[in-house]
Amino acid sequence: MRYFYEKPSSWLNVGEIYNCDHPMFNRCTLFRDGGRGIIVVQEYFNPIKKARWWSSIEPWIANDIYLNSNFKVFFEQHAEKADADGLYPVFKVRNLMWELRMKPLRKEWWESF
Repeated sequence: MRYFYEKPSSWLNVGEIYNCDHPMFNRCTLFRDGGRGIIVVQEYFNPIKKARWWSSIEPWIANDIYLNSNFKVFFEQHAEKADADGLYPVFKVRNLMWELRMKPLRKEWWESF
């Protein structure tokens, strides 16, 4: 059995790519139900420019997060209506996977906490 999360061979497209005006990112994945929602972001790295940034999560991860048996409970506890700037509560993908008791993504050397 592998300890780290691995990319599946097929997946559905769940969650939506959401463009927003946040100081740390301008693109994220939004899970929304009615007027409430949560935002999930993932950290990326460009080895040529040596730059890190936050953006929307990979669609195959979004699929497994959404289909996780604990996601509905987590969503009900943490989802809120958008604030005046159109932002919902923000979660890092690694922290969300931890809360849902999923296998973690392999941590890269360039990732922040």
